[in-house]
Amino acid sequence: MGVVVQKFGGSSVKDAESVMEAARKAIRAKHAGSKVIVVVSAQGSTTDDLIAKAGQITSSPSAREMDMLLATGEQISIALTAMAIHELGERAVSFTGPQIGIVTDSTHRKARIKKIDTVRLCEALDTGHIVVLAGFQGVDELGDISTLGRGGSDTTAVAVAAAVKLAGYEVECEIYTDVDGVYTTDPRIVPDARKMDAISYDEMLEMASMGAGVMHSRSIEFAKKFDVPLMVRNAKSDAIGTWIVPEAAWMSEIPACGVALAADEARLVLEGVPDRPGVSHRVFAVLADANIAVDMIAQSVGEGGKATIGFTVLNTELDRTKKILAPIVAELGAALNETGKVSKVSVVGAGMRYISGVAERMFQALAIEGVNLKMITTGDIKISVLVEEDGAAESGIIEAPTGEPIKKSHLESKKAVRGRRALRAVHAAFALPLSRKGAGEPPASGEFKPRPNPLMVAASKDREAAIARLEGMEDVLVSGVHLNTEQSRVTVHDLPDKPGNCSRVFNAVATGGILVDMIVQNQSGPAKAELSFTVPRADLTRALKRTQDVVREIDPACRVVGDGDIAVLFVLGVGMRTHTGVARTMFGALAAKGINISMINTSEVCVGVVVERARGEEAHACLTEAFKLG
Repeated sequence: MGVVVQKFGGSSVKDAESVMEAARKAIRAKHAGSKVIVVVSAQGSTTDDLIAKAGQITSSPSAREMDMLLATGEQISIALTAMAIHELGERAVSFTGPQIGIVTDSTHRKARIKKIDTVRLCEALDTGHIVVLAGFQGVDELGDISTLGRGGSDTTAVAVAAAVKLAGYEVECEIYTDVDGVYTTDPRIVPDARKMDAISYDEMLEMASMGAGVMHSRSIEFAKKFDVPLMVRNAKSDAIGTWIVPEAAWMSEIPACGVALAADEARLVLEGVPDRPGVSHRVFAVLADANIAVDMIAQSVGEGGKATIGFTVLNTELDRTKKILAPIVAELGAALNETGKVSKVSVVGAGMRYISGVAERMFQALAIEGVNLKMITTGDIKISVLVEEDGAAESGIIEAPTGEPIKKSHLESKKAVRGRRALRAVHAAFALPLSRKGAGEPPASGEFKPRPNPLMVAASKDREAAIARLEGMEDVLVSGVHLNTEQSRVTVHDLPDKPGNCSRVFNAVATGGILVDMIVQNQSGPAKAELSFTVPRADLTRALKRTQDVVREIDPACRVVGDGDIAVLFVLGVGMRTHTGVARTMFGALAAKGINISMINTSEVCVGVVVERARGEEAHACLTEAFKLG
């Protein structure tokens, strides 16, 4: 008999009627032959109300005492849900996180799970009880109550499902929410957004970390680590939702599955940074020590002994980040600049591993909308761009990707969010309202032949061994290091920073059938940008020629440089961005060997860097040792 873990969020247990409906769903699952665990959040606005109560007492409450306070919300929910199940004629028992043995670290308000003791849980299941469990909470090794922070109840549900699976049960996890499933983008912004039947762990992990709010990335990390099938579905219906599962071949048939928008980030640019080993490590190590998660990182190719590093952090961490970096910036003789309000728009899809022209399609859609790109980074299956919100032009003429002028009278006003406009444009450009093939169906075209992806093969092969090395369930999972010495780089210096220019460059490359891998764009001066991207070494000459031809039309003063003597290293795993220590360990290991980094890209499933080709093997060896993968 398998186990079903059902999670109900605050809106799904907000009142007595909702609690009774959740109880009915749990009972139906039991009558269908499953053992059932129900994970619940605090009712409705309870958590916000508790925070407000604390605010009436003090403006700076102790994190430990806030955990004591906030954990009471879930305790109310579990008792009421167990009572509802009793009222409907079934047996149930409720447990808090500490009672069930969810042990965390001692980082109050955002603790991470270290282990779960399933003995009491399994005993209750085996005696026929529906177990009702408090989400969002646990206990540290000192016996103090802890809470898990954002997405804590989702994280609890998937972590418990993983623990039960490790205890020998077949398991699946259902996340009940107020939407029908995972959509291609936020349907509140794009009305024709489509619910997906299925999405891969990696795609969902990137979507969640890039701004899709249906699930938090921490819960997806657990699902991928421990191979827990998830379904996101509507609490108010019995309709099938969206499965989140391992990647299937049909998922690679089209380049993109979804688009996400994040509007809560701030961008910082370190200019005039000495281009030498160890500088990146120093910058990101101090942020990691302060537990500040850095999102987009774009380090441009150094010139004249100086480099530029751009990165984003949450708006709530901006002031602390600037304060922490101030001494290092002064010591390096660099400048730390904060840009205006920004939004991040990301396109995600497994198919971009194999299909050329993805960047070109995205950038063309944004150019037509007159949206300028202040920063670009890529990952294995995502492209993210930073859009500046301040100072939007109201009218006038911009240059389309074809070089012809187009009117901007159709654009939204200065007060509107450019990120939303960009989101709509990219969603339409990839025809995401159209259906992707359903789970298990073969590709529609017999001509499509997925190429083996060494990153996926390495990550899958080493996953079980990596899990065995974890000291805590929620520790970062680093499963492998991959070296690619068959790449080359094209860099465009002093590209005019205006809409359409990136689109024209990548259109020229894509029409040559050249697959672009890493992309980094940073500002390099007033109204200027530096654009770098990698292509297979065999295609360098063609890529360089096509880029030179189009850049000459844009601005003859631009310089285009090719470099075939590079190596690209990828550190693979789960939660690579949200766990602050990954970049610190990676950059620190390379710095200790005196290996300089000339490009950086980050995502949830891999961190990539470019180094000299001659030192590629040495870099691979030192990273393998640093992450204890040997």
